[in-house]
Amino acid sequence: MSTVQTNNTVSSDLMATMNGTRSTTTSTAQEAQDRFMTLLVTQMKTQDPLNPLDNAQVTSQLAQLSTVTGIDKLNATLQALQGSYQASQSLQSADMIGHGVLVPGSTVNLANGSAVFGAQLTDPADDVKVTIRDSAGNVVHTADLGAQSAGVLPITWDGATDSGAAAANGKYSFEVTALRGGQRTTATALSFGQVSSVSTGAQGVSLNVSGVGSVNLGDIRQIL
Repeated sequence: MSTVQTNNTVSSDLMATMNGTRSTTTSTAQEAQDRFMTLLVTQMKTQDPLNPLDNAQVTSQLAQLSTVTGIDKLNATLQALQGSYQASQSLQSADMIGHGVLVPGSTVNLANGSAVFGAQLTDPADDVKVTIRDSAGNVVHTADLGAQSAGVLPITWDGATDSGAAAANGKYSFEVTALRGGQRTTATALSFGQVSSVSTGAQGVSLNVSGVGSVNLGDIRQIL
């Protein structure tokens, strides 16, 4: 006469047999389904005929398996889409190599009496002023740009100082202040640089801009 298990609880030994040794690699959704079905069939074979498995429990387990499988497939799809999106971004960004861009920053490079930088205004301003300083923090040049509309504002500097002399080539810092109705409004300083190369990493696509460094594609405010 054969013996039957008198409860619906699967022994730890049986669980160990079904699950096997934990692998260091990630299990696939199909492997998870196979293990679940093997365990479910084993439970049904060893169940107590007088106290069979609860249909609600089986249905709940099947629903959980379906959810896990769906999430696994969704993750795989998202990873594929992310890879495709990054590849597309890289190709598009490659077209920007050699072009000048304005990105958030407060430095400006003067070369042979020519410098380009900019500002981004969140609101229209009644008056916009620019202050340029040398490496020691001394004010070299101030400019009143008057009223300006909201948006990106490219700015050029010919190297002339407030004293009328010509500033030496090199790197300077600058700040932008904007007033509206007598109150300060947000003005973001923008540095200028030329895109020299494109990099792709875990954080997405980045551009290597000469004189500025590595910047995210989303940091570009204007292409000149």
